[in-house]
Amino acid sequence: MGMLRKKGPRISSGRAHITYSMQRYWFGDVTESGCIRAEGDAPALAARVSTLATGMEGFVPLRWEQAEECGAVKDRAGYLARLREVTSFLAEQKIQDWYARGDAVLIQKVRMLEDVDRAANLVAERFQEWDLALHPGPRDEPREAAPRRALEQARGRAEGARASVIASVDGLALARAALVQEVSASAGEILPNCTALVGGLVAARLLSAAGSLDALARLPAASLQVLGARAALFAHLRTGSPPPKHGILYQHHRVHNAPRGRRGKVARTLAARLAIAARLDRYRGTRDEEFLKKADEAVRRAGRGT
Repeated sequence: MGMLRKKGPRISSGRAHITYSMQRYWFGDVTESGCIRAEGDAPALAARVSTLATGMEGFVPLRWEQAEECGAVKDRAGYLARLREVTSFLAEQKIQDWYARGDAVLIQKVRMLEDVDRAANLVAERFQEWDLALHPGPRDEPREAAPRRALEQARGRAEGARASVIASVDGLALARAALVQEVSASAGEILPNCTALVGGLVAARLLSAAGSLDALARLPAASLQVLGARAALFAHLRTGSPPPKHGILYQHHRVHNAPRGRRGKVARTLAARLAIAARLDRYRGTRDEEFLKKADEAVRRAGRGT
């Protein structure tokens, strides 16, 4: 936690020596003539730390005794306690700053949407098993019919706890609809170019899978193409099964509506343009209409096989 300032070289006995005018540390400034202690509490010292920098060519290892000589601490235990206080404040500040970013909030919305879907599906599946136990016997439709169908069929005749369960699933459906609207709207603001290419919901899910906008912007096109296909990718590595051609991108209509033989090419072309779009969103934050027009045409050609 320090920055070193160097004087020019001084020649002595045929050798060049480097002398240093000041070494800046979190607790104060160490000079050739003494030490100037940095005043303030932990937030003030943390703010000071954020202004310090040093290059390896001028790095001088810090000794805790320098803080004692500076009058900042009384002993090593005091030095460690004070340093822990400052670094803990810095860590908390960085966490708060990260969660204040728009992409962090959007990721939490996407993950909540996934949890709502998972909860609704689990409740519907259990309700179907419950319904089969109450009404055993042959059925016109297979046992594997959509669990939501059992909820709909029981809606008019369910009573007591069963009616409450159906109401809870309806509530989750309303929450999901509201979340989808918010996710799409937020994605349009945070990921304008990605949203223009694949829609807000798919763009937001790609962001969630990457972990942050910074991470998404660093991903190569090949990784973007299979992002979200972790299970299929590990199955390919473990058993030698065919590698996945797409992950989350399959949810986009241009991929899943493409002919089976062209889906891989469409996903590959779309991922290549998304890699550029993510960088535009990270470093510019505005729509690039010319890029989007060219990207849209490239994906269309891939879908036509031209």
